[in-house]
Amino acid sequence: MSADETPTAVGPVKMRDKALSTVEDVREAPVRSKKTSGDAIDGGDTKEVLDDAVNERGERSSTVRYDDMVKYMKELTRMDQKLTKDQRNLLSVAFKNVVGARRSAWRIPSSLQQQRADKGLEESDSGQAAKCQREKVETEMKAMCCDVLELLDKFLIPEVDDVEAEVFYHKLKEDYFCYLTEILEGSEREDMAAKSRESYEKALEKAAGLPTTNPVRLGLALNLSVFHYEIRNDGKEACRVANDAFNAAMSEADNLKDDSYKDSTLIMQLLRDNLTLWTSETEDHEDPGEN
Repeated sequence: MSADETPTAVGPVKMRDKALSTVEDVREAPVRSKKTSGDAIDGGDTKEVLDDAVNERGERSSTVRYDDMVKYMKELTRMDQKLTKDQRNLLSVAFKNVVGARRSAWRIPSSLQQQRADKGLEESDSGQAAKCQREKVETEMKAMCCDVLELLDKFLIPEVDDVEAEVFYHKLKEDYFCYLTEILEGSEREDMAAKSRESYEKALEKAAGLPTTNPVRLGLALNLSVFHYEIRNDGKEACRVANDAFNAAMSEADNLKDDSYKDSTLIMQLLRDNLTLWTSETEDHEDPGEN
């Protein structure tokens, strides 16, 4: 998409099969285009870390790359210095990928266990193995989420000095509360969901100081809407948040800045995609199977 295209041409709506998108899907693309860590980390000897990792057969090893990204971004953050925009994007993408891999791994044994429970089947050896795998992944996810939250609370949020960075960090914090909510149950899940919602709303208030087309503000609204839909099972509120953000951005589309045009329009597309999907599902539930 070129900078001279009109922002209203958000593009055709592409339906997803329950695969709700969040802002990390947008952020990952521009960060991947960086050739070396020198573009994001000042003065370090870690050039090879963020280069494409290659295994013995000459194949790319993205797992190694993202694990190393997490390691070095943690070290950089703990130097107690403000991160640049590129650096905080690298931090976000690194954790998003290592935690995202665990989230995917967690869903598989969880789904198997749920299917057996729904059918009233007794736990088999494979069921026990699935349970052990799920617990292992949950432990890893909790540790990684706690790492992010510690970095945010201890080093990043206290030193922030501009609105965009503050909203970015608060949104990131609430995202990881949300990821923890996914793997918790009972009262722990309810408490974490309440904490996540409260924090999202506070971040949204702070984002009022940003333009409606700002990609960080749009990303916050996108993730908040997905939180309402997936965690709270509140489709109406999810649609309201997404619709308000989309319409507000469209009303200011002529003022989109060239440097954020691509990110902003892509997030607007994700908002629109989710709205179409959610509206369709709501209509299906309200008007079941008329033939």
